[in-house]
Amino acid sequence: MELEYDLLVVSAADAGDDDPLFRAGTAAFEAGDTAAQAAALKGHASAVLGYVSDRFSVSSGGAACRPTQVGDATIGEREGVPYADLLLDWTCPERVDEHVVRSGLFPDGEGYVKGTKTIVTYEIDGRSGSAALDAANPSFSTAQAWYERFGEFFLLGAEHLLTGIDHILFLLALIAGSRRLREIVLAATSFTLAHSVTFMLAALGLVEVPGVIVEPIIALSIAAVAGWHLWGIWRRGEHAADLETAGRGHFSLDRAGWARLGVVFCFGLVHGLGFAGALGIDEAWSWTLLWSLLVFNVGIEVVQLTIIAVVFPLLFVLRRRAPKAGLWATGAVSAAVSIMGLIWFVQRISGS
Repeated sequence: MELEYDLLVVSAADAGDDDPLFRAGTAAFEAGDTAAQAAALKGHASAVLGYVSDRFSVSSGGAACRPTQVGDATIGEREGVPYADLLLDWTCPERVDEHVVRSGLFPDGEGYVKGTKTIVTYEIDGRSGSAALDAANPSFSTAQAWYERFGEFFLLGAEHLLTGIDHILFLLALIAGSRRLREIVLAATSFTLAHSVTFMLAALGLVEVPGVIVEPIIALSIAAVAGWHLWGIWRRGEHAADLETAGRGHFSLDRAGWARLGVVFCFGLVHGLGFAGALGIDEAWSWTLLWSLLVFNVGIEVVQLTIIAVVFPLLFVLRRRAPKAGLWATGAVSAAVSIMGLIWFVQRISGS
């Protein structure tokens, strides 16, 4: 099990009324001392194991399996944040074909975090798979159908995009700067292909870029794509939405369109690393989980296309009926998105 260190310390200390664990663990966290962090968990192993085993369980045939900690907890790191790595061995009363895994780790009621999600991969008695657990879906059975597992990851991907304001703003910047349906469809497809590539490469452990680099670039990409449209308005005024001579065909774009497409693709590569970071993917995981992550990606794309289908037609109608109003509207949206992206960029560079 990989659990965020500082969250584990405060939760376990609170649940077990273990003030020494809180003091030692918090001091080690603030000092950034991994040896002291591991020592704090070792010195209070019973409190830590008690917290985890009370909230994460495995059962077989309706009977609970008994967890035993193997070795001492070690400290790893994800996105610059220390994580506690615990190896637990569950002994089950009988050998059955179905196991039920339940997680209630770090619930909202503790008041420390909201909306915790636990991603589980398993290989038990010839069965393998993955699942995403949260307060709404706290458990799963290893005997459940494949479409039930994938449905959870589809919803997780959809929720991630809807609650990820930076990705929503990037998409709005793409829509505002697109002059016709062809451009936004190709831009969205380019973005999808690009971030899918790096998302899968990260999931396979073939590429890894620290979050301190990825997150500022994502913020800068939002400002850059929005700024591209503002630059077009400044340079061409009311003719910013006009098209240069382009070839015929469904995929033909003018020179500005192709240049914008290339920029979007490059930024899409970085966004894929951001999606991977959101799930804590920083090492090679199983092919089983990889299929679930593909479904997660499909959830992202369905929401993205839905937003395009709703917003772009409205923008198209506005541009046709009131060109100046349409230009001002897209300019205002692009300006607001660009400013927000620059603010995030500065914040993420400075670490604030």
